[in-house]
Order: sequence, then structure tokens, then C-alpha cells
Amino acid sequence: MLSNFEIIPNEGFGQIKFGMDMDKLAEIVGEPEEIMSFDDEEELSIVVLHYWDQGFTVFMDGITRQVVAGIELDHPDSTLYGKKLIGVVEEEVIDFMKSKGHTKYEVEMEEKDKRYSFDDGMMDLFFVEGKLEYMNFGVLVDEEGNIETV
Repeated sequence: MLSNFEIIPNEGFGQIKFGMDMDKLAEIVGEPEEIMSFDDEEELSIVVLHYWDQGFTVFMDGITRQVVAGIELDHPDSTLYGKKLIGVVEEEVIDFMKSKGHTKYEVEMEEKDKRYSFDDGMMDLFFVEGKLEYMNFGVLVDEEGNIETV
């Protein structure tokens, strides 16, 4: 179980760090409630580990060595730059992100979600009915499981 819910862009979420292998992840947060695997023709292998009760999902990537490459969360105690954002209204969240230097972003409507994508920090914020519902963030990982620098 996590005891720290701080999101650190390009580093991780609490004790979960990008680049960590599945064994180390299991030591920290236990076994996932659901596992999904995705393979495509581009020799990309992604395993999705759902920790529903803990409020997050981990995306493992890499072909020869799979590591934590992305995290999606809706945990109400999660913080970004020391502030809880889940459930906060859109305008306040975007103003906060701008105040932290995230001024370049793209906005896209997806069915009932409004997504803000920030390339800096590889973060996506998803709003439903004007409030932040969930967010995801990650890093790029090569096929050997090494984090790529942008």
C-alpha cells in the first residue's frame, strides 16, 4: 500500500518510480486486482496493472525488460506540487498548472471527457462535468526498459 500520494512529473507517484520493475512494484503496492496485456504489430508490449481499491493503474512497458512507464489515478489524496487536484474545477486546475510553468498544452474533447495534455511532464488531465476526474502521467521507455530522455 502506498503511504505517499505525491505525483512527481517524470519521476513517479509516491513510492512508485518510473523505470521500476514489476517485482519491486509488487513489494510496494502488492498484487494488482486486474492485469491486462496489449501486444501490437510494432513489437510493443504493454501490461496494465489495475489497483482499483488503491485508486491507480500502472502501465508497464518494454520488450526485453518491462518497467513502470505510466500511471493513471483518481485517488482523492494524490497531490501534484503539494496540492490535491482530483475533484477541483477546471479553471482552478489549469490556472494552478500555469503557475507551475505548464503553459503549453492541447485540449481535446473525448465523449464526456475534456482532456488537457501537457507535453512537459507527459501529463493528461481529464475533466468530467467541469471537475478533474482523473489524470495520467508517464515517461518514454525503450524496448530494453530504459527511460528515454526527451
